[in-house]
Amino acid sequence: MQESRKREIRIKADSFREKCKISRYGIMDLFRECDRCGYKLLRYPLGESADLGFATKKDEDVVIFTNSSSRLSREIFTLAHEIGHVVLHLNGNSSFIDDNVTIADGNQDEKEQEANYFAACLLMPTDDVSRFLDLEISDYENGILSAMDIARIMSEFSVSFDMALNRLESLGKIDANQKLRIDNEKTEKKVGNLLRSASGNIRLNLPSNEIGIPYEYIDYVIYNYNHNAIPKETLEKVLDCYQLSLDDVSDRISATDMEEDDNLEELLGGLED
Repeated sequence: MQESRKREIRIKADSFREKCKISRYGIMDLFRECDRCGYKLLRYPLGESADLGFATKKDEDVVIFTNSSSRLSREIFTLAHEIGHVVLHLNGNSSFIDDNVTIADGNQDEKEQEANYFAACLLMPTDDVSRFLDLEISDYENGILSAMDIARIMSEFSVSFDMALNRLESLGKIDANQKLRIDNEKTEKKVGNLLRSASGNIRLNLPSNEIGIPYEYIDYVIYNYNHNAIPKETLEKVLDCYQLSLDDVSDRISATDMEEDDNLEELLGGLED
């Protein structure tokens, strides 16, 4: 990626971050920021082997999905990655579906690399990382970081242990040998234990299994059911997410058999599976 393009992405990530509520260093709740930006965010536990997320447009809405079966830190990075696609790439009928391959650091696809870089800049901006190291890590002036320090960074910026390590290396805060030493220490001590010892956010290392679907999607699923685009089981499953039953929406259910324009099954990535 050319340096001029990286600079453009940093500017756009910084512009988005300025709209967010920040703690001392990290974004407080990136999921909530989607609402503030007018995005329609769907969170649903599709399983660990399913896609991580997607970004698309439906009519005038920007729709982002994240798989809440992922570890929370992973889901947050996925969300930041999808926001990157929205800010950098989304136009017309374009859409982006991401899994462990597309979001992997070694992916050669230009747009995926750009979305990853956007996510890194959004979650761990250079200045805030430098400030944290300067003010919060007493031994950093000697060039020493421990796995416990990474757990503290992880918790403060709401990122995974690996993402924190990769970002620190890319910013030149640690070298490859330091990264390997810390990674070996992580393997020995386990991330969950490190977070507990650092009084960090242990939820970051666990899946949230959150179900969050904008209320207006009831309209979409009923429309699809009325037009024979989804089966009754899918309708019931989506309604259950809102703690509703078929009886609660019976006045809106019809037997109309018309066009199959919109398919909520595709929008939710196969919710009925």
